[in-house]
Amino acid sequence: MSDTTASPPVPRRALVVVDVQPTFCEGGELAVDGGDQVARDVAAYVAAHRGRYALVVTTQDWHVDPGDHFSDTPDFVDSWPPHGIAGTPNAELHPALADLHPDVSVKKGQYAHGYSGFEGTDDDGRTLEQALRDARIEAADVVGLVESHCVKRTALDAAGLGLATRVLTDLTIPVSPEQGEQARRELTAAGVELGLSTAG
Repeated sequence: MSDTTASPPVPRRALVVVDVQPTFCEGGELAVDGGDQVARDVAAYVAAHRGRYALVVTTQDWHVDPGDHFSDTPDFVDSWPPHGIAGTPNAELHPALADLHPDVSVKKGQYAHGYSGFEGTDDDGRTLEQALRDARIEAADVVGLVESHCVKRTALDAAGLGLATRVLTDLTIPVSPEQGEQARRELTAAGVELGLSTAG
């Protein structure tokens, strides 16, 4: 007799830590208030819950010459002050993540805006999609900086690839409350789950 009470298999899940870099934190070139706290909270979450994940991925803005993404007169919509400049200390992972030791590290935006982590590659030249496929990932939790831009774009792309995608909203922060609300509407409309890191 089959056991009809058996739980469904748990999907292989990745944690995607988006752009937790000093460039987006207090004192950085494109600072968001609360960025340092997000960095500390993400680090604590990973330290406590790494066993939940088959793969931990970090992404970094790593701009070399991203064209009109940079501007001396930015509109803060399509153009921005220089930030995440490849090879500079502020483009490295935030010091709070020193003990994170990601399984995959993706750099993006070298010659384009690179909002989504899926536009980058790791040191072996693999796209984020390929790295997730290689690890047989079926679901993704997305956290980091910032909710209204790179976290949103990365989560939307993950969902578009058919991954069961969540944004852990207490481990990210938007540029502004209004942009955060808009991002959450877009994410929900695309089928991305909005959850809390404390929900298990």
